[in-house]
Amino acid sequence: MTFRPAPFDVVAASQRVWSERWDPSATSGNAVFTAIVRSQQMLMHQVAEVMRSHELTFPRYEVLTWLAAEPGSSLTLGWISEVLRIPAATVTNLVDRLVADGLVVRVPHPLDARTTLAEITDQGRDLAERTTADLNDSVYRTLALDEDERAQLLRLLESLRANGGEFDVERSAERIARLDANVGTTS
Repeated sequence: MTFRPAPFDVVAASQRVWSERWDPSATSGNAVFTAIVRSQQMLMHQVAEVMRSHELTFPRYEVLTWLAAEPGSSLTLGWISEVLRIPAATVTNLVDRLVADGLVVRVPHPLDARTTLAEITDQGRDLAERTTADLNDSVYRTLALDEDERAQLLRLLESLRANGGEFDVERSAERIARLDANVGTTS
């Protein structure tokens, strides 16, 4: 389906209607929500076009890129579930599809016989790299905001997510530092 611009600014119209007919004190919250949803739809359409050209879905791509970024090229399915915030059964289905396509293999965990690892293959790594290059060229570099606007929006969305309980604020910096420490090392 081709993404077509709306005939008018839906967020501005929603603000007007919300203020006049529903609850003026909730108007700005409704406008923020509507603006985020509309922006997400627009951006996901652009991302979906790139995914389609590589015969991927965005969730399968996310699994591949996390595996490609991992120094040992393998992660537990539980870790993938936690980080992507999707149910374990969904991760199992995603990994099954990636395995069927030759992009990932399942391997036993070297220290825990109860745990299975997903490990990226050379074909999977190549696809992740090509898809990422296309996303960078088609969506991320061309995003309709300059660098200062992007930084401002990220700060605002981080505050929204932190205040809304989307992530563990107390442990976030420590966990990110541990991720940073692993980049470029071998396991």
